[in-house]
Amino acid sequence: MKQDLRKSLEFFALRRSMFGILTMAVLIGMGEKMAERFLPVYLLALGSGEILVGALNGLDNLLSALYSFPGGYLAERLGSKRALFLFNCLAVLGFLIVILIPHWAAVFAGSVFFLSWTAISLPATMDIVAKSLPKTKRTMGVSMHSLVRRIPMALGPVVGGVFIVTWGEIAGVRAAFGCALVMAVVAMIFQQLFIEDDRKINIDKKEESSQLGFRGLWRAMTPSLRQLLVADILIRYCEQIPYAFIAIWCMKTISHPVDGVEFGTLTAIEMVTAMLVYIPVAYLADKSRKKPFVVMTFVFFTAFPAVLFFCHSFLWLIPAFVLRGLKEFGEPTRKALIMDLAPEGHKAGMFGLYYLVRDVVVSVSAFLSGFLWQQGPAVNFGTAFAFGLIGTLWFALKGKETESA
Repeated sequence: MKQDLRKSLEFFALRRSMFGILTMAVLIGMGEKMAERFLPVYLLALGSGEILVGALNGLDNLLSALYSFPGGYLAERLGSKRALFLFNCLAVLGFLIVILIPHWAAVFAGSVFFLSWTAISLPATMDIVAKSLPKTKRTMGVSMHSLVRRIPMALGPVVGGVFIVTWGEIAGVRAAFGCALVMAVVAMIFQQLFIEDDRKINIDKKEESSQLGFRGLWRAMTPSLRQLLVADILIRYCEQIPYAFIAIWCMKTISHPVDGVEFGTLTAIEMVTAMLVYIPVAYLADKSRKKPFVVMTFVFFTAFPAVLFFCHSFLWLIPAFVLRGLKEFGEPTRKALIMDLAPEGHKAGMFGLYYLVRDVVVSVSAFLSGFLWQQGPAVNFGTAFAFGLIGTLWFALKGKETESA
């Protein structure tokens, strides 16, 4: 029995530090999704207008782009475990501001601390995965993290909705933030108990790491990682150009529009599809080359807008959203590949730099998308497909798994 349990834990890459990371992802993620998801409703209930709701969304995108690099930099300076503790403390501070001050300005002030916790903590999280697992288990580790994160994404809004129905939009959201604060504190306790301290590992490289700021890390980025970054930017343009208009297409534009329940069902189909592919793909990717799985992911990204354009009823939209779920086919593999290609001693910083550059460049697509939609859905979806095709071909022809490949 113990032998079977040990083999199961090893198969799923569930080592001590991984257990701490996954517990943290569930607890803090649950708090995020049951509270943050209803911030637009909360802002309107407090008397703010739609402009401030849009501004909050813009702030979220901006912080997601800007926080990745400092998240990685601090992980290298402090050690990933200490950095995560700091990031959790900042989230708790943000929750407290919203709980104690029922004003729209407090929402913006608090959101600076908690709104992009995932972005600022991801480099440190990936660094711990890379250090606690061998190369042959990194994709499985990243996949388990991605899979577990979907649990609060599915359950959090449901619990938050119950709070609002029970106590109203203002008191209900503040109660949700209270629960988020408690879960963040519990997550910090689990983090300290289970995540191994990597400070000793970094101590010999502390001086070297501290000298690598943005320019130093950019110069240290390997050619293979740069090729992946270029392809990833093109693929994200493919994703983001139609992203904000998918609901409009499904519920307003097509010849047989779907209702809110049907669109929610389509989203659930997408999420279930993603969860089903994580584990088998991670197992295969760790046993073989990573590049083919990343290429297949880019193919699914590229195919979705082209397929969606020809789907005009609920039944036809089902396979389209299955396809959309399959875009997660090799996403954990891509993250594991970033860690493989990042130089030793600077994996957290390089991961943060990668996401900073990618997300800042891709943010331009938000402005491009509206203009393209005004020209017609065919132009919007067609342009997205073109970006995806170029990105897929770029990585298929130029992408490498190692510098010597």
